[in-house]
Amino acid sequence: MSTQASVLNVSERLDKLYEFDREPIPTSKLYGGWHFAGLYAGECTAATEFVIGALFVMWGASVFDIIVGLAIGNFLAMLSWTFFCAPIATRTRLTLYWYIHKIGGPVFAFIYNISNAFLFCILTGTMITVSASAVRIPFGIPPQLNWYPTDIWFVLIVFLVGGVITALAILGFKRLIQFASVCAPWMIVMFVAGALVSLPVLGKASGIGQITTVSQLWDMASTMVWTGKATNPENQISFWHVMAFAWICDLAMNIGLSDMALFRYARKARYGLCTSTGMYLGHYVAWICAGIFGAGAALLVKKPLEQLDSGDIGYITLGMTGAIAVLLAGWTTANPVLYKQGLAVQAVTPNWPRWKVTAAVGAVTTVIACFPFVFTKMLDFVALYGLLLLPVGAIVFAEYWIFPKIGLVRHWVSRQQKLMNWPALLTWVISIALAMVLWYANVLHLFFLFIPVWFLSIALYIGLAAIGGARKSSSEALEPVEEESKLPEVGQDPPGDVVAARHPEETATKYKFSQRTTYDKVALILWGTVAILSLLVCLWMPVKVFLDGMENYQANLVSFQKWIFLPTVIYFVTGTCWLILKEKENESTAGSMSSNCAT
Repeated sequence: MSTQASVLNVSERLDKLYEFDREPIPTSKLYGGWHFAGLYAGECTAATEFVIGALFVMWGASVFDIIVGLAIGNFLAMLSWTFFCAPIATRTRLTLYWYIHKIGGPVFAFIYNISNAFLFCILTGTMITVSASAVRIPFGIPPQLNWYPTDIWFVLIVFLVGGVITALAILGFKRLIQFASVCAPWMIVMFVAGALVSLPVLGKASGIGQITTVSQLWDMASTMVWTGKATNPENQISFWHVMAFAWICDLAMNIGLSDMALFRYARKARYGLCTSTGMYLGHYVAWICAGIFGAGAALLVKKPLEQLDSGDIGYITLGMTGAIAVLLAGWTTANPVLYKQGLAVQAVTPNWPRWKVTAAVGAVTTVIACFPFVFTKMLDFVALYGLLLLPVGAIVFAEYWIFPKIGLVRHWVSRQQKLMNWPALLTWVISIALAMVLWYANVLHLFFLFIPVWFLSIALYIGLAAIGGARKSSSEALEPVEEESKLPEVGQDPPGDVVAARHPEETATKYKFSQRTTYDKVALILWGTVAILSLLVCLWMPVKVFLDGMENYQANLVSFQKWIFLPTVIYFVTGTCWLILKEKENESTAGSMSSNCAT
């Protein structure tokens, strides 16, 4: 086969990676709850947790701020997915990026989707940079702490990591779930492991010695980690800042509705509760553990925490396994974000293949990742990009839920065949302008601006849309909207199952539950058991280092860093084999991957 034919064959196969970019998801492609639990556990256990966890320490959060503030904030974030994002996604079965066409028209959709993709490029670039900070360690490349790269080899590593992440995003939603489901449990264990092996050295430095009670742990954390005093008094934060940040960390995804791209695959809106794995096993546990073993790593190498990057912290504490944890944490977060970037840009193209658009967006993101400038303002950027996208989420919320109840016509711009929704654009611009004024005038901290901005956006859009053409006669306003009536409700297919007709190969029965062989049953139990035992070993090893305290601590730490790699390899091999068999079982009919236990 010629090279040209090989390239053509690859291109044709990539073209078949169809993700229902511009039409509703059919029932045959919906997923069960545990898939979303695994996806969010992987996405929210991010490499940037090292950066955020360290910033909480340097910005003077107290132990109470961290334990209680993060718990409340993450709970509010979980409810935001459950009551804002998931219900609209499971009723429309569309991405936000394509649904915006119905509400805003093609011009508004172009402006929003390009803005969304650009901001996500910066966020994804951060994940790639953090992953590259782990890969650089074996090659002796110095930490990249400036806004620009200082080593050409670091740039090459960024391009390598970015290429892998782009390839995974191209493969689509199914591969994102599979990758995250395997990586997430192990990464969470690694965060806990890093904290455990850091406790003896922190206990010694605090004067407490061996930590045996919760009271001693609290005293140590108050003395050595979350002291309540910022290294720079201008950056001092409080309980309310910590709580608000935990809520708005994923603001663009939940209240901003970008995760419609993911939840359109959910069988039920209540699967928004599955984000609790990301909020608590991911953000909550990871931020707390990152703060502890970030402080421990700084003590071990006798350097200020701000002089260490994420790769340093992982490697100092967990050895090469820690560097791998940082690498994978970056991948599992960057993959779904880059996937959404591709969908956002694809929605404004003349139906170009998603894989080509994702590849192009991945290339731009990788170039941005070479410049780790966002590290210096990580918390601010996370809050800012969510705030910039929030008004559009409020506009969609108002039009979908509020308009039918107050006599305004849902999708009035599409019904009137307008190119631009001017009320929506004015609402977006005015809301952000007011937010910037409040921020720069120090009236409200950046972390708190989302509350007035959301309510202002709702009120502005309702008023401007009523003036701009959304208010029709009462009889017309109460008519079913034609576009919406064609969209599937939860558990239903589009009329005539147009997707199945277009892709008949997707409706073939692949592997029924009753057809599972005895070999598969035994293998499923075997692989699952070994994978769980491997994880338990990964957890027991740092527990043993912690229990032994400072007696032979250095020797115990070196031994731990050397041998933790073995159960890690066993876990990934057996966990992957278990997942392959489990997914084979779940593809019972029509290629469905929804497990019986999840539904």
